[in-house]
Amino acid sequence: MNKVGGYSNFLFLNRNGLPKVAVNCDAMFKGLAKKFNKCHKEPLPPVMTPHTMRHTFCTRMANAGMNPKALQYIMGHADIVMALNYYAHATFHSAQAEMARLEVAKVETTVAAAETTVENMEETKATA
Repeated sequence: MNKVGGYSNFLFLNRNGLPKVAVNCDAMFKGLAKKFNKCHKEPLPPVMTPHTMRHTFCTRMANAGMNPKALQYIMGHADIVMALNYYAHATFHSAQAEMARLEVAKVETTVAAAETTVENMEETKATA
């Protein structure tokens, strides 16, 4: 069993039984992108690494409204600033969608308050 830096039982090993390193993953991604691009009209971005996938995942989860502290935990960041400032990016469309979501929530709150007021008025009339 190989130990590296006190760690063992690695998931991804090279042909020599040693843990794969970033260069191995980058080469694998380049090969996968090349195969993908042969079969699809729209090619993948020219630079595609495990880190770009991590970046995309974090951005999409943040834009989907994931709890920032949960996202911080999943990304393994000690500080929430890293998850929010370096990985999670807002776009025009995500900002627009967030504004629309807040407007809908505001309308729903107003309608619920009006319904409660009407119910209270009806109860007051019934008891009078």
